Amino acid sequence: MAPERSSSGSTAPRDPGLALPVAVRAGWSDVDLRAVDTVRVLAADAVQKTGNGHPGTAMSLAPLAYLLFQQVMRHDPADDQWLGRDRFVLSCGHSSLTLYIQLYLAGYGLEMDDLKALRTWDSATPGHPEYRHTRGVEITTGPLGQGMGASVGMAMAARRERGLLDPDAAPGTSPFDHRVYVLASDGDMMEGVASEAASLAGHQQLGNLVAFYDSNHISIEDDTDISFSEDVPARFAAYGWHVQTVDWTRTGDYVEDVDALLAAIEAAKAEQSRPSLIMLRTIIGWPAPTKQNTGKAHGAALGDEEVAGTKRLLGFDPETYFPIEDEVLSHTRAVGERGKDARNRWHRTYEEWRTANPERAALLDRLREQELPDGWTDALPDFPADAKGMATRKASGQVLTALAPVLPELWGGSADLAGSNNTTMDGEPSFIPTNRQTREFAGGPYGRTLHFGIREHAMGAVLNGIALQSLTRPYGGTFLTFSDYMRPAVRLAALMKLPATYVWTHDSIGLGEDGPTHQPVEHLAALRAIPGLDVVRPGDANETTACWRTILEHTDRPAGLVLTRQNLPVLDRADGVHAPAGGAARGAYILVEASGTAPDVILVATGSEVHIALGARKLLADEGLAVRVVSMPCREWFAEQPLSYQDEVLPPDVRARVSVEAAVGQGWREVVGDAGRIVSLEHYGASADYERLYEEFGITAEAVAAAARASIRDAVEVPRPGGRRS
Repeated sequence: MAPERSSSGSTAPRDPGLALPVAVRAGWSDVDLRAVDTVRVLAADAVQKTGNGHPGTAMSLAPLAYLLFQQVMRHDPADDQWLGRDRFVLSCGHSSLTLYIQLYLAGYGLEMDDLKALRTWDSATPGHPEYRHTRGVEITTGPLGQGMGASVGMAMAARRERGLLDPDAAPGTSPFDHRVYVLASDGDMMEGVASEAASLAGHQQLGNLVAFYDSNHISIEDDTDISFSEDVPARFAAYGWHVQTVDWTRTGDYVEDVDALLAAIEAAKAEQSRPSLIMLRTIIGWPAPTKQNTGKAHGAALGDEEVAGTKRLLGFDPETYFPIEDEVLSHTRAVGERGKDARNRWHRTYEEWRTANPERAALLDRLREQELPDGWTDALPDFPADAKGMATRKASGQVLTALAPVLPELWGGSADLAGSNNTTMDGEPSFIPTNRQTREFAGGPYGRTLHFGIREHAMGAVLNGIALQSLTRPYGGTFLTFSDYMRPAVRLAALMKLPATYVWTHDSIGLGEDGPTHQPVEHLAALRAIPGLDVVRPGDANETTACWRTILEHTDRPAGLVLTRQNLPVLDRADGVHAPAGGAARGAYILVEASGTAPDVILVATGSEVHIALGARKLLADEGLAVRVVSMPCREWFAEQPLSYQDEVLPPDVRARVSVEAAVGQGWREVVGDAGRIVSLEHYGASADYERLYEEFGITAEAVAAAARASIRDAVEVPRPGGRRS
């Protein structure tokens, strides 16, 4: 591409063969029309300069994006964290320029040099929008469907927050009323997570959610007729959505009827009892002369000749790159003043609310700071020693119930497994429209117990949306084996550093008779492979309490709390043998120390296998061996500890080590070292009672003791990189 010649880009009138947008009711001036056309050429230029990207959707959606940011949404570029702002979610994140150019025009801090740096190292305009990276970006998007799912969570969170802070205000009068606007593509509509989330949104009657479906019939493989032919509006109507269609191709010519689109938006805003879908029929890449309405406009640079031809059609100098006219920029930046005025009006209502509701205002201040209340840990249960034991899922449920009165921000539920996951706080109402209550679950629109239905993937995405609102702390439960359904959303939570909590129960072959389809084997290793996710597997009821406390004290990451179905002994922490359960907060701690000056072997265990390690210790101690038992509920927390503490727990000079976990052993070699042994499960389970399964598959105290003896023998040999392979 040649260097820039000027910044105006003006050369000739717009081609008379291109129909002008119909925007009389919208009040668009010639400057507005020029601004929209500027968006199109900036999108084409940015992708052409970088040599890769997605220009077509940003070009054809220029009128919609401009209408939203300049006229429809309540936002203030000077305060992108304003509580009263509307939220914008670009679910089709590949079309990042749709958002970036509007942030530039509105004055969020992006400038022309940022558009020129699209998709390059250290730029503010990465290939897909990234939360916390670019001002004005509400969510990281890119994997299709995830934005749709998260937008449902945002809308649910807005309703819950209103219930906490201003439940009695008339509709539309509360400072906590706002809307969530989401822009989705054909690809989003094909992804299952969007369908799951849309079904839930319709059931929840989320009148504060407005979705735009850009139906351009083009994907990477060109015409979507090759794979996608369903009636999307009919599907959403069946979900219970308010559905409208605006077709810019209906006359046989392509006419961008902005007035029809604005009328549809106003009708959607007037609909209070249902989420709204507006299907907008567009032509991708319009008005590119030869590549509009083709797959070539979707995900690749148009080419110099095509970009030049587009500029000629729109009345821009084809040899001027990244054009912007002063009149256009000053006109679009004026939205900042309008946003400031809206925020000032909102602030007056907000201050009136604070004066009338001092206790709720204090709660809001605490939630905004992401601080926990003074003395909240006093509510945490302390479980008495019990050899018969308690399942950690049950202990978790009791923790949640105990925290309900002191942490109103904590809320959640499960994917149709409330009784199995123990995710229902006793006595708390369900979050559900009044007419959707059931005999088993009473509640209302401001309730607390979430019912995700059998929609694990949507549950993960919805939790992301709730966490993105920043005021409340969500959790969601299912069986650990079904975390596979959630993985894409969990990965995004880790990428965005969101404090969502996953209650994953039935954590091993210990769930028993349901058999190998429900028994997780590879899941712990797979989840630990996600950077930024804490995988937490407590060893008894009191470790469960300590782990919940630690999870809630973290605000910068998601956590998976991995819990048992079967009972585990509740250890006596006052017997002078077992260390306090609070050590779990450091990820690993010395649960039982070796007798003597130094351990002969260290046994490291997680979750339900901690008591197996304790049994092995007794066997080995009877042989005169000094055995240390380390409980390691969270390897991620342990890795954050100072090296001095890690060496204290796992002294480098003690090479005899054994790990025991009822899952694949992948990843444990780095803990046990070259002389260590790994007691694990390297195959799928079976259907039988859990005690029989542990015995049949060799995850027993005897097996751990045998592995310890072998490790002690190996530790006196020369180091063997990678450990023994026999």
